[in-house]
Amino acid sequence: MCVFHVPAQYFAAMVADQSFCSGQSALTDFLASHNISAAQIRVDADRRRQQGVESEPAQENDASETVETVTVTVEASSSSRTTRGRNANAAAEQKAKALEKIKGSKAFKKRKKRAGDDDDDDDDIAQAIFDERRAPLPGQMENCEICGKRFTVTPYSVAGPEGGLLCAPCGREVAKQREGQPKKKPRKQTGGVGSRRTIQSRMLDGDVGTKSLATLCVQTLAKNVDLAESLGDLPEHLIDKIARIFSKRRLLKPDTLPLFMQPSTEVLHIYDGAKLGHQEFISIFQVASNLKKFKARCAVQFKDEVMDYLLSRDILLESFYLHGANLLSEDKWHEYLAAKGKPLKELQVYYTDNHFGDETLRLLKEYCPELTRLKVCHNQKATDAGVIAIGNLSTLRHLSLELQQDLSPEALSSCITQIGKDLRTLSFKIVPDADDSVLEAIHNTCRSLVKLRITESETMTDKGFAQLFTDWENSPLEFLDLQKCRQLDAAHPRENPKNIGLCSEGFKALMNHSGHTLRHINVHACRHISRQAFEEVFDGTKQYPELRHLEISFCEEVTDFILGCIFRACPNIKEVNVFGCMKVKEVRVPRGVILVGVPNAQGMITEGTE
Repeated sequence: MCVFHVPAQYFAAMVADQSFCSGQSALTDFLASHNISAAQIRVDADRRRQQGVESEPAQENDASETVETVTVTVEASSSSRTTRGRNANAAAEQKAKALEKIKGSKAFKKRKKRAGDDDDDDDDIAQAIFDERRAPLPGQMENCEICGKRFTVTPYSVAGPEGGLLCAPCGREVAKQREGQPKKKPRKQTGGVGSRRTIQSRMLDGDVGTKSLATLCVQTLAKNVDLAESLGDLPEHLIDKIARIFSKRRLLKPDTLPLFMQPSTEVLHIYDGAKLGHQEFISIFQVASNLKKFKARCAVQFKDEVMDYLLSRDILLESFYLHGANLLSEDKWHEYLAAKGKPLKELQVYYTDNHFGDETLRLLKEYCPELTRLKVCHNQKATDAGVIAIGNLSTLRHLSLELQQDLSPEALSSCITQIGKDLRTLSFKIVPDADDSVLEAIHNTCRSLVKLRITESETMTDKGFAQLFTDWENSPLEFLDLQKCRQLDAAHPRENPKNIGLCSEGFKALMNHSGHTLRHINVHACRHISRQAFEEVFDGTKQYPELRHLEISFCEEVTDFILGCIFRACPNIKEVNVFGCMKVKEVRVPRGVILVGVPNAQGMITEGTE
């Protein structure tokens, strides 16, 4: 039995309050559940108060107010005791399960290892971890460790020095004290995969050693491009370097393009115009009214509207380099060449699909009388007729073709025969049908070449290459690229009875003719150059002091010994590529030389330290 004693007048007032006795009152529900009527209590209290007033009217000011109590007897039911017992048992079982789970955790094992192997401490250790994990959750009430004030825990509550939580004012004070203490600087990473890749990338770019002040300034500008307002009067080579870095990091956008444009700008190189629209290209010609040399790669939005605006301006370009403008129609090309082709000296066009063909190449003789450099790459419309028309450009000094249509050896030979005498550079990429007659035309005509490139020929022979370089009246070359001039036979790839492609005799002939002046040699995939030919060319009796870059990947006869001979015969060599040369194992690389393509554990790039 539970007995509660409440002063009568207070109890009556509580019952009389409408809000207290409303249907939502917990006390009203409690009394009703025990057959106690709140209304009856109010009536009885009023009656007793009235009787007291009538019996003692004279002493109502002198006598103290009689305090009556109402005894409310509540008998606790057996069901309540059962519920409390069940809750206690459930809580005990949950705690036991939590302790057992803690005993299997890593934190328990670590702490037990530090404490020792005594089994009696297991329960104490588990209980300590359990208590630590019962930290107040956000929304719960907690006492401040410093001032003792009751506050609501939040996710931002600060921990006190003793492990408790702090209220907001005390937390701010502690945070200020902690901010005054010196902070430890984060440890800077030294080394690792990312660092090695960065170093090797710099080496391949030729940026070896300490960076120059100009390089550091350019890289700082690239990192803080949003703060830059103008490039000022920087030299042309630095502006070009900035443009290359912007392209590499995809930073050239409509809001950064104005950095490269000034009314006095004469040379503008855009290495990545993928993020520029046709309006941005128009703005270039609006601002740079003195433009002489214009280069734009990935210029997809250089469309007819842009060419129309260029035609409306007084800009006369001397060098026009356009890459990826496959939305520019051929009629606009004709209109531009007719209107402004006279001062044009250099024209380089890449990836124009079907919008730059034979008819355009025929018009060059009439509209571009001063053209000295022509490069047409990845064009789908030009054919043999266009190549023959190029032969009429007597002013050409540099010619480079890479067309999607297969070119006949007759068209190539005709073009070379007409203009080859004064050519300085000649490049025919991917000409599978070019045969020895093309090499013969070069041998008989060309006298001023310093750069020669013929790639992916499937019909030229080793005899033809040997005849080209034997008694050739042309001055020694400085650049030679004959990659993938080899026999293609899927059934018998290593058999070459007809000596198709550049083989041993041709390689020895070219080194005898130009070896002492060549700076770059590319014989990639010319796999029929024998080991004896390499050893004879690089036997040590002849020196090749100008050679800087050598590409001999997939020349299967290259060995460690041959590479050693190359390093001794080429004292100024900087880079050698040996991808696919599986006989290269443990060659000793001289200091300052980069050997690329060795499949070793450190990676594909090795810089010598010998």
